Amino acid sequence: MSRAAWLFAICTAIWGSTWLVITYQLGVVAPEVSVVWRFALAAMALGVLCAASGRSLRFARAEHRLFALQGTLMFGLNYVCVYWAEQRVVSGLVAVVFSTITFMSVFAQRAMYGTPVTARALAGATLGVAGVTVLFLPEMIAAHGDRHTVLGIFWALLGAVFAALGNMVAARVQQRGLTIMQTTAWGMLYGAIAAAVLAIVMGVPWGFDATPRYGVSLAYLALFGSVAAFVCYLALMRTIGMANASYVGVSTPVLALVLSALMEGYEFTVFTVAGIALAITGNVIVLRRRPLATT
Repeated sequence: MSRAAWLFAICTAIWGSTWLVITYQLGVVAPEVSVVWRFALAAMALGVLCAASGRSLRFARAEHRLFALQGTLMFGLNYVCVYWAEQRVVSGLVAVVFSTITFMSVFAQRAMYGTPVTARALAGATLGVAGVTVLFLPEMIAAHGDRHTVLGIFWALLGAVFAALGNMVAARVQQRGLTIMQTTAWGMLYGAIAAAVLAIVMGVPWGFDATPRYGVSLAYLALFGSVAAFVCYLALMRTIGMANASYVGVSTPVLALVLSALMEGYEFTVFTVAGIALAITGNVIVLRRRPLATT
């Protein structure tokens, strides 16, 4: 396998598995607090990596305002919504719903920067939304549209909206020529702070689950899901370009659903296959600008 293939596989394996691992965080500790612990630990780890490699973490106050906005949207509100969604819907389905970020980013660019929405993007978005609808159709019919399932879908979609908006802020950060690793370290720290503020406002109890299940899953999500995969993704972007690297977002929901079937008892049906096919096709249509690199 080439270097790019290895990096692609690592990113897919880690991010495809984090959706399931999040379920090990639910139960004892409030979701908002688990998000705080996750991104505080991730920010610390990235900060240590930056310091060890001689990367400065000093930025101007105006830049910190951007980092705070990016972190609040991308790592704070986004992940709180994801954790809330996984309290109600199996992790693999949440991953597929979250893949709509590809389409939402197109419309977020239109709203924030006036970027035209192409016919290709509209076609891809239509297929993607149709795929998510088909995927959830059996559950909605079986549950008769119960509030629990509907709320799970809503939180997953809202998380994708926050992530798409966070991506727009991240793009603005990059336009200023700021380095990704240091800015992400700050973004994760601000995301942890945003989740902490939300937890305080909501009055949820603060705590920590000292069991191996919680501790190991937290370490995996922070150090692998939020740091190692991120570093590999940066290397992948440098190797094959941002457009081609974005296809990781197409492969991860498939792995997430497979893991849901193995670990959560999710059963594949005709609706599952059709929904995944439509969602992936929609993503590929939106992302496809040139053939995938083979280096």
